[in-house]
Amino acid sequence: MRLIDLSQPVYHDSPNCPAHPPVKSEILCDHPERGWRVELLTLASHTGSHVDAPLHKIAGGASLDDIPLERWCGPAFIADVRGIAASGHITADMLTAQLRADLTDAIVLLATGWGEKRAKTDEWLRHSPCLSEDGATWLVKKKIRGVGIDHYSIGGGTEPTNERVHTILLGAGVWVVEELRFPPEAFELPQPVQYMGLPVNFRGHTGAFCRPVLVS
Repeated sequence: MRLIDLSQPVYHDSPNCPAHPPVKSEILCDHPERGWRVELLTLASHTGSHVDAPLHKIAGGASLDDIPLERWCGPAFIADVRGIAASGHITADMLTAQLRADLTDAIVLLATGWGEKRAKTDEWLRHSPCLSEDGATWLVKKKIRGVGIDHYSIGGGTEPTNERVHTILLGAGVWVVEELRFPPEAFELPQPVQYMGLPVNFRGHTGAFCRPVLVS
């Protein structure tokens, strides 16, 4: 079995959504004085590679532990839209051109190339490409299981688009995985490819860190 890692690392002061607290990783105790090394993490649950459950945006929606583990895995199709401009929208027309297979109960992964740009820059924080509202609606009509993107927010860094895109997806029960990074070999695999991204078991939470991989 070969695993292709799609995750972004989390570390002290790593880039994250500017609406969230800065990421802190502090050493509580260390060798040789204490005989152990332990870190204290201070960060939002939607940091690094992470998933969004419906409760993140939908009052009364499903939390992480309401979703069976097997729903976080499955056949995935990669929509390669690398080269899209800053602040560009991934539209229904673009998805139609990229995704011609039956997407029922499948996972769609949006590759914009911005996983490679991850940094605390104004461009990455506030001017990323994102899924458009009509693109989100198109995916819901295709009855997909989940959708991912290689940025901290599938709706981009500005409102109200971000809120509306999340509402469309999560309101339809479509989970979201954000902060992916696509290595070159991800684009060499025949599609669909098996995807797995199991979230940490946070009871009643809206999001959690995960380790997204492609299995070949």
